[in-house]
Amino acid sequence: MRDSRRARLILGVLLTAALVILTIDHRTGDNSPLRPLRAAGAWVFGTAEQFGGGLLRPVGAFVQAILSAPSAQERIRALREENAKLRTGLLAGKLDTARSNELKKLLGLAGAGGYKIVPANVVARRGQPGFEDAVQIDAGTADGVRTEMTVLNGDGLVGRVIHAAARTSTVVLLSDPASAAGARLERGKEIGVVHGVGEHGRLVQFRLLDSTAPLTRGGRIVSFGSQNGRPYVPGVPIGVIERVESTPGELTRIAYARPYADLTALDVVGVVVDGPERDPRDTVLPPKERSR
Repeated sequence: MRDSRRARLILGVLLTAALVILTIDHRTGDNSPLRPLRAAGAWVFGTAEQFGGGLLRPVGAFVQAILSAPSAQERIRALREENAKLRTGLLAGKLDTARSNELKKLLGLAGAGGYKIVPANVVARRGQPGFEDAVQIDAGTADGVRTEMTVLNGDGLVGRVIHAAARTSTVVLLSDPASAAGARLERGKEIGVVHGVGEHGRLVQFRLLDSTAPLTRGGRIVSFGSQNGRPYVPGVPIGVIERVESTPGELTRIAYARPYADLTALDVVGVVVDGPERDPRDTVLPPKERSR
């Protein structure tokens, strides 16, 4: 009991002293004799606060990062998906533009030659028993496609149909070693046969049947045509002669030509379902490139 009274007495004295000190400090203002003591206290407590804040701030940032990590990852994932869709859309737009241009070119060539065609897309490159170089297209008998029909694109002859299903067909390319097509030199009646020689479709062989006929580099070749236009219709551009072989004493002459159609990068093609009423001769050939 005695200790309790003494503690209350001491507490009262301290409170009274504190009130007196605060009153004196407030009234004297900047001239207060307690100003050094107040400054020292502010420095001590301010330093402690800064030190504590420096310790707790990284901890708080770490906790905040952990709490926000799932949402941040979700946002990053969403942005990546959006970017992927944008890239896909851009690529699709470029493909649509390229295919549209190829189709226009194809229709222009078909119109110039008088060929009735069924447009199609190359959907796969595939092997076929007996053939090395063939592709699959997304048009078939339901579209009017039959075997032994000519296939071309906006640049020239591509090959012929060797198999037709309801919705797809297989086309053997002109570059296949087992392929053969009748051909003719531009502005002439000299005829020969074009064979594939592999080489990834870069060149085809042209064997001219008349060994005395002139055959020079830069000469252009078009399809001669088959009976009833199957498998090949006449007048389709085939290629430009790049090299002539010396064949003294032989009954034929041999040259190698670069095909107009890029047989390694086919996309839009056309199957000729009805040939022209008359041979277009050389009218479908593109303008000659000017020599530099």
